[in-house]
Amino acid sequence: MQTKSLYVAVAALCAVGLFVTGTAIGAHHESKVETPSTVIHVVTLDWKADATPEQIKAALDGVKNMEYPGLKRVWLRSIKSQTKQAAFVMEFESEKALEDYSGSDAQKKWYELYLPIRERSVTSDITN
Repeated sequence: MQTKSLYVAVAALCAVGLFVTGTAIGAHHESKVETPSTVIHVVTLDWKADATPEQIKAALDGVKNMEYPGLKRVWLRSIKSQTKQAAFVMEFESEKALEDYSGSDAQKKWYELYLPIRERSVTSDITN
């Protein structure tokens, strides 16, 4: 009978150990994933058939070099796009910063490079 009690105690300790380990791993994993309050402005697009590589580079450089106070980061190199030729992302500090960007002088200046070579685009704005 004592042996059975010992087996039950060892099994219980193992179960508790596995539970604690699993909880620690889960908690550790959760702490690495961020949910920022910034807003990403995702644009997927097709370039016009006659857009030159130089024009495309100038339009993307315009995003990279844009001087707008609410713009934090940009991603410009498309690795894969399932529905369009290209994509880029602009990260804004807040929903208000994105809202203020629409129609701003910075956007109007960049549109001079972008709109003449853009065939069509789809935009999604995402935040937490």
